Amino acid sequence: SPSPAGRGAALPPYRSYRPPLPAGMVWPPLCAHLAPPTPSGSGGSGRSDASHLTPRGGAGVGAMSRRERGPEPGPGGAEAAAEDAEPESPDQCLSLLPWDRFSAWLHCVCVVGFDLELGQAVEVIYPPHSKLTDKEKTNICYLSFPDSNSGCLGDTQFCFRFRQSPGRKVSLCCFLDQLDRDLPVYLKKDSAYYYGYVYFRQVRDKSLKRGYFQKSLVLISKLPYVHLFRTMLKQIAPEYFEKSEAFLEAVCSDIDHWPPPVPGKVLQLPIMGLIMKLRIPTYRDKPGTAPIVQNMHQADAQISMALPTVHEVDLFRCFCPVFFHIQMLWELVLLGEPLVVMAPSPAESSETVLALVSCISPLKYCSDFRPYFTIHDSEFKEYTTRTQAPPSVILGVTNPFFAKTLQHWPHIIRIGDIKLPGEIPKQVKVKKLKNLKTLDSKPGVYTSYKPYLNKDEEIVKQLQKGVQQKRPTEAQSVILRRYFLELTESFIIPLERYVASLMPLQKCISPWKSPPQLRQFSQDDFMKTLEKAGPQLTSGLKGDWIGLYRHFLKSPNFDGWFRSRQKEMTQKLEALHLEALCNENLVFWSQKHTEVETVDLVLKLKNKLLQADREHLPVKTDTLKKLQTHINDIILALPDDLQDILLKTGTT
Repeated sequence: SPSPAGRGAALPPYRSYRPPLPAGMVWPPLCAHLAPPTPSGSGGSGRSDASHLTPRGGAGVGAMSRRERGPEPGPGGAEAAAEDAEPESPDQCLSLLPWDRFSAWLHCVCVVGFDLELGQAVEVIYPPHSKLTDKEKTNICYLSFPDSNSGCLGDTQFCFRFRQSPGRKVSLCCFLDQLDRDLPVYLKKDSAYYYGYVYFRQVRDKSLKRGYFQKSLVLISKLPYVHLFRTMLKQIAPEYFEKSEAFLEAVCSDIDHWPPPVPGKVLQLPIMGLIMKLRIPTYRDKPGTAPIVQNMHQADAQISMALPTVHEVDLFRCFCPVFFHIQMLWELVLLGEPLVVMAPSPAESSETVLALVSCISPLKYCSDFRPYFTIHDSEFKEYTTRTQAPPSVILGVTNPFFAKTLQHWPHIIRIGDIKLPGEIPKQVKVKKLKNLKTLDSKPGVYTSYKPYLNKDEEIVKQLQKGVQQKRPTEAQSVILRRYFLELTESFIIPLERYVASLMPLQKCISPWKSPPQLRQFSQDDFMKTLEKAGPQLTSGLKGDWIGLYRHFLKSPNFDGWFRSRQKEMTQKLEALHLEALCNENLVFWSQKHTEVETVDLVLKLKNKLLQADREHLPVKTDTLKKLQTHINDIILALPDDLQDILLKTGTT
């Protein structure tokens, strides 16, 4: 392998790190508005002609199609043809400034190394202009290294989640919000948190004073696409450790040429000579039946890998040590109970926490969760204090110190080394918390919690049979995911049905009055509906469903779910009110009222249009155009002086 290029070393010409793509695919042209900046001190030969830079909103190269620009030089126009093949929207809005495409997927890439005197330190942040506060850097440093007795020799992959420092906006915030609207609720980004995806390498190296080479390559992103970034790191990290920063620059350039992460589209993402093909789910997908990405065309024979999912973890592998207790764990997660996962390494802790959070899908887990949490975390004191009850959070920990620090937490899962597929650890009974003293304690679930629902023996037998028949772990995960989905849907459907009844009838919506309010949620009224329209209609499970609902209505998950439904229904009422206005003869109305009243109406209608755009109301484009036409017609019927004033007060 080529000799590593150290920090500050001269980088080879940037274009030399753009490997050939399969037949029929070409790289977009490497213009200055796409090429990454060369790190200071490097001798990179990327183009820096300022005339190629396009200001946001300008009419430069990135803002126009090839048809508008006219013919371009180049061998056979292949690169220009590649640009033509891209959709005009939303891709085009990401080609205006350097790193916009990159920022739609990642905030930055970090390299964290270990120094004998300084400890962990962020050695590289790429792109160089990426902003991280000192607190964020400190968290990344500690969270990027295993904090356990397991040694973790070789390569280890895991992920973590940490708070974004307040008062700082994310680049491309509006565009990412636009994409967010089409995602299922459990995949929507959380503006307060980042994910860190880690590839950690620890190998013996006698040339180093410590005797070990220890380094992590970390992807920082707002996106919870665990499987995608894990797959990506597996491909690029080993080569990065050989080639160092020049290779990292090339990887980031590849990402800066990716299409935006649009839900519902089959995306092809080239990365250092490989191509990943995937589809991000949308909220329209029926839960549990998202279309599988397949090689549907002959050209797809060149695809390096088709990812079956962007976000799911291997559910059965994670729950295998405790699958006798999966139903109880589902209840604990649903109710937002404080939960600790104690594991031998961050790989096991992070995957188990992510599996727990996903088990109530399609509900969103609305409390905090930390796939990997260390004693150095900035929230350590907040989450380990004994002066108040433990917060609603799921923590994944590996340091033996937590066995004592978190002893007062009500629910603890102790995970041993996760076995290879085909093996099944001995299942143990639920244990009392007082029996958990150290991380050396036997694997199991330590809690005094008594489940509300009777145990479903059928799913346990089905999974056990799968192990005996050597059923692939992927198939076991499908069975387990379907079980959780059906259980969650049986629980949530009665709530959905009741909340839908709080919506006013459409006949109550008058164009000349404010939209009606939703009726208040009444716990007593809801409980009365369960007798005839409860979970027994879709689930055969017996038990204290009423008690489970009462507990759930006090939980952060209910609060988050209900707020989301309230917002959706309120927006629907606003949209229906807007449609009712459009169906009125507003010009005729204005002729029968004073100029003051007419001007007031115009201003209110303009505010309605602004609200529809600002809040992304579910209104058809034709309805908005019709309302705009009404506004124009009313203004044109007014005296000239009023027309001039109204035309200046907003867009028409």
